Amino acid sequence: MARACGGGVRAGVWWFNSILGGQDYQRYVEHLRRKHPGCAVPTEREYWRQRHAEADRNPANRCC
Repeated sequence: MARACGGGVRAGVWWFNSILGGQDYQRYVEHLRRKHPGCAVPTEREYWRQRHAEADRNPANRCC
């Protein structure tokens, strides 16, 4: 019973984290290293700053 509850909690945390973009930076870094090996990798802070600035410049995918 405890194992099933733990698995459910982990699945919920994974889902919530993916909705909020918790793994986006890691995926971006992997993409850069795989597809653009010569490019500099931004820090996580720089990544999120660029991402939010881009969302402000191009609000097409937002509801508000």
